[in-house]
Parts: sequence; structure tokens; C-alpha cells
Amino acid sequence: MEYKDFDDLTNHLPGLAKKMRDFKDILLANLIMIGENPAPTFHEEQRIQFIVDRFTEAGLSESSVDDAGNGIGVLEGSEGENSILINAHADTVFSDKIDHTLQVLKNTVIGPGVADNSLGLAVLVSIPLILDELDIKLKNNLILLGGTKSLGRGNLEGIRFFLENNHFSNISAGLCVEGVELGRLSYSSIGMLRGEITCTVPESYDWSRFGDASAILTLNEVINKINDTRLPSRPRTSIIMGSISGGTSFNTIARDATLGFEVRSESEEVVNDVGNTIKSIVMEVTSKTGDHINLDIFAGRSPGGIPYAHPLNECVRKIMKSLNIKPRLAPSTSELAAFIDKKIPALTLGITTGDHINKKNESIKIDPAFTGLAQLISTIIAIDGGFCG
Repeated sequence: MEYKDFDDLTNHLPGLAKKMRDFKDILLANLIMIGENPAPTFHEEQRIQFIVDRFTEAGLSESSVDDAGNGIGVLEGSEGENSILINAHADTVFSDKIDHTLQVLKNTVIGPGVADNSLGLAVLVSIPLILDELDIKLKNNLILLGGTKSLGRGNLEGIRFFLENNHFSNISAGLCVEGVELGRLSYSSIGMLRGEITCTVPESYDWSRFGDASAILTLNEVINKINDTRLPSRPRTSIIMGSISGGTSFNTIARDATLGFEVRSESEEVVNDVGNTIKSIVMEVTSKTGDHINLDIFAGRSPGGIPYAHPLNECVRKIMKSLNIKPRLAPSTSELAAFIDKKIPALTLGITTGDHINKKNESIKIDPAFTGLAQLISTIIAIDGGFCG
């Protein structure tokens, strides 16, 4: 199947979306086999082996696992002077101690990690079969990457390693595939730092301070001071306190407590300034209370991306319009940041709709996924055909 130009492609998009339903069984089979293999960050080996086996079965060249544990498959193009990199992160936020059985209903699949990002990975390994069945021949090499160590403390280690060390021909464009949300169109990354503040009451604590001893109370003082920090409205900046844990029971003084937080801003300078402010707060509260407070910054992003008017961006918005997808424009802290660091034009796209993200009953809708698949396949065709500039 060949398309003369971009208009020819967009005219065929409604029909392409209908054809995607033919791949329901293979998509769901891949989703179940991927999703029921736990893959907490740093422990994605089972999933990676599965996708590499799938790549080999599809006849892809250089199906392999690299030194960062990434799963790689390459669909060679007829010309091969350039490459398009499609990435889906393999890890999830769920421990391997959790039951990963997926429940498949009429139009819904439920289970931990099914949306973030088992579906994205299932789409990745289904691409070779879809292209073959549709008789779509690409000029460029298509590199399919199941990325490891992306979330949390992983700090995009997998894809960063690949982009730093790959030996493939020039990567002209990249696409990051996420299970949700259909319509997601991220073309820029915001500045970010992510960390934890852990408070521990020392064993040598002066118990004459009856009622004052609590790592939770000390951590609360840190939180209050962070909340009092003045943030600029321009550039847009926020501090997200995403998780807090500590203590063991009602009648036992909490000896330790931990706060997980993230600083986000359109300005890298502001991110660094806020980070330094948090360091000062930690030092101040430590000196005041005598408790041990540790600040651990383990992830960061630099702001950047392609312009709104970039040809790749405009191309995908037109594809979305032809498929009646409403674009959801928002910056990202996902794998897109790794492409931005290497100055590779890239976007993050979502496949379907979902609920309860990052909860055990996480779910995705099946029917919208066919539109999401059509969006992804047509974007690959458009990039390969030179329709996106």
C-alpha cells in the first residue's frame, strides 16, 4: 500500500481505522502476555525477553537486548539512509509481589500497569505484523525499542543509553508510545527534578521532649516551609508532593518518614533555584530539630522540544483531525526528554482511554485503541514518506 502524498493518506484514514480492528486478537494476546509479566523499574527482564522473541518471530533484523537491558528490533527499510525510532517504556510502578492477572471484558481490560505501559509495549510488538498485513513498505529503517529503567529512579536510563550508544543510521524522528490518553500530543518537555526527603529520629533522641518525637512531625515542618516558598507565575512553576509514608502504628512514635516530590518549571534556572531552596529548608529543619533529614535528588529533565508549528507537529494534528481525535496538548516528563536532549524531533502519543492510572484496578478501553493504532501507523507512514518535512 502506497500513498501519493499527505492528502492521499488522510483521505484513507477512516478506512485505516476500520482495518485496525482486524488486529484485535493479536493486540490483546500481546497485551495479556506482556501485562501479566511484572516489570518494576530495574526488573523488566521477562517483558524484554518476550518482546525480543516477538521481534525475532516477525523476522526483524538485530533483535537483541543491549547493555542497558533494552529490547530492540529493527525493521529494515528499502533505502535505510535514515531511521525512525519508536519507543515504549517497559517498566511499571507495580511490584512483582502484586497479582498481575489481567481481566478482559467486552470493551475493557483491567489490571495493574495495563495502561502505563503494557498497552504501549503491546502496540510496539504488534507494529511489524500490522505493517506486513497492510503491505506497507517503509523506506526508512524502523527501530522498535522497549525501553528499560524509565520511571522513577530509572530516570530514563534505558533510552538515554540507547541514544548515546546506538550504531544505527541517522535517527530522523522519534515517537514515544503510551497506553493512554488518546489525543495526547506532547512535543515539549518541562524542566524537572524529582527526589525524596527522608526524616529519621536518632536512636540517641532526648526523650525529655515528650510528645515532640516524631519523624512525621519533623517532615510536616519541612512540608510547611516548602509550601511557603514563593513560586513565579511566569515561567510556570509548581512543586508536586506526590507521596508520603512513615510510622508503623497508632501507639508507636514514628521513627522515620519519607516525602516524594517533584519540582516542575518551564525554566531550568527556576528548577535549580527551587531545588537549592529545598536543600536550605532541609538543612534549617535538621539544625533546629536534631533529627536526621536526607535529601535525595535522583531524576531530572531539561526543558525543550520542537515548536508548535514544527512540520512533524502540524502533520500529527492533521492526522488527529482526520480521525476525529481531539488533541490534548501538554508538556511531558516522559522519554520525550531523551530525544530532546539529542535534538531529535519527537512526539509522545497515546493509544486509548483509561481509568485509575497507577492503581491496581488500572483499566483501558479496547475500541478507542483502534483509532489510536491508526493514528500511530499513519504517523509512521507520514514520516517515512517525507510528508512531515
